[in-house]
Amino acid sequence: MKSSRRTFLKSFSVASAWLLSGGIQELTAAQVDSLKSKVTFRFVVASDGHYGQVNTDFNDFYSKITQHINLFHQQSPLQGCVINGDIIHDKKEFLLPAKQKLDQLTVPYFVTKGNHDMVSDEYWKEVWNVPVNYENKFKKNTFLMLSTSNEKGEYLSPDLTWLKSKLEEHKSQKNIFIFLHIPQYKWTSNAIDTPAYFELTKQYPNIKAVFHGHEHDQDGVKILHDTPFLFDSHFGGNWGTSYRGFRVVELLKDNSMITYMMNPSDRINEFTH
Repeated sequence: MKSSRRTFLKSFSVASAWLLSGGIQELTAAQVDSLKSKVTFRFVVASDGHYGQVNTDFNDFYSKITQHINLFHQQSPLQGCVINGDIIHDKKEFLLPAKQKLDQLTVPYFVTKGNHDMVSDEYWKEVWNVPVNYENKFKKNTFLMLSTSNEKGEYLSPDLTWLKSKLEEHKSQKNIFIFLHIPQYKWTSNAIDTPAYFELTKQYPNIKAVFHGHEHDQDGVKILHDTPFLFDSHFGGNWGTSYRGFRVVELLKDNSMITYMMNPSDRINEFTH
């Protein structure tokens, strides 16, 4: 169980890594491994646990994701973990037991509201002790967490007024990471289209990456306005990729970014920015 990072390298199902610096350069697994001593900031992202969905092993899905993230944290210390929406499956009574499961994580974790998190904003704040839109700061890095749905489960654009105020407030910050469950560009069939979101965000070059859940069968990256938009498949639910995993993000000393999926014990789909 206590595999080294070298063991992870040997366990690749698919290994593809890129460096974006005046172009796109593909990296080998060995090159990625050689950068491990340069990691300065590391976090993970997972989404779509769908606690309470009928005919799924949702308790087991939650137990496994917390165990695997905790194990990964022991081997490669994490500064945080984001659960990026669809924590529950529709019913309000599932939110507290889902939280109890996530409380077993040994790393600080943060949540966003997805379309299946069908509770009021007030109840959300009561359970998580944060509003649906909020921030977390880690020295030179800021996380912006946004809601893209409501109690009815509608697909919504994020609160752009709130987002603009935070982007402006943190425009001198080295990196901003944005987390919102529903994609705002029609890359996928379940996304929506919010041109105003991109008109706003392209004005802030310190947005390092944007993370989406929602699309269980997506575990790759899209590029728009030189910004990577990343998907992390799912760790619950009844459809999607053949594995249930989480995404790892690592910043290096030169502020380049490596990201890869754990499935959940192997690293796949590597990308460097």
